[in-house]
Amino acid sequence: MGAERRKRANGEESRERILDAAGEIAGERGYQGTSIALVSARSGLPASSIYWHFTDKDELIAAVIERSFAHWLEGVGTWLPPKTDSTRRARLVSGMRRTAKALAESPDFLRLGLMLALERRPEELTARRLFLQVRAQAYKRLVASYETLFGDELDKAGARALATLTMAAADGLFIAREIGDSDAQFEASFELLASAILGAADHLASRIDRSSKNRIIRAR
Repeated sequence: MGAERRKRANGEESRERILDAAGEIAGERGYQGTSIALVSARSGLPASSIYWHFTDKDELIAAVIERSFAHWLEGVGTWLPPKTDSTRRARLVSGMRRTAKALAESPDFLRLGLMLALERRPEELTARRLFLQVRAQAYKRLVASYETLFGDELDKAGARALATLTMAAADGLFIAREIGDSDAQFEASFELLASAILGAADHLASRIDRSSKNRIIRAR
């Protein structure tokens, strides 16, 4: 039984080494420039070991994205802290800070995913499809958070609009960090984004309020 546990532990350790190497190489060279041979050289493991864990490069990169996204979710945790005595702004800033920190610590899924999302290939890659799935999951969580944060002030369309704005801005801030922004600038930009979201929410709420008043006037 001890030998079986050691074998399983060795297999898990090898898998992690392979994923680490693949994430590094794909971040440097992109999907096209990543190869099993390069991953083998970087990880120090034979190609046969890589193929034992993964069918092909596509499945390997998909696993890199999946692992990184799981780590990001763990880092973000409960995106909005409990209401308690916190102001809406304090709760939103707290969520944005955790988002920035988690992205800085687990960037692979977004770095590789954005590369793949912009590519147009005759055949859909498993890795690209997986990224779009995890992105949809993150979007759904964000919409639910905004519905909780803003309550009856925003309708579902408003919460979705804020979530779309947030993800688009986060993508841009992440790219700026990849180009050269420091982690301190990255976190500060996400705090600024919190202010922008609050302003956008106020704008959307006022539109909803005006629309409701117009309906009441027309009904009289």
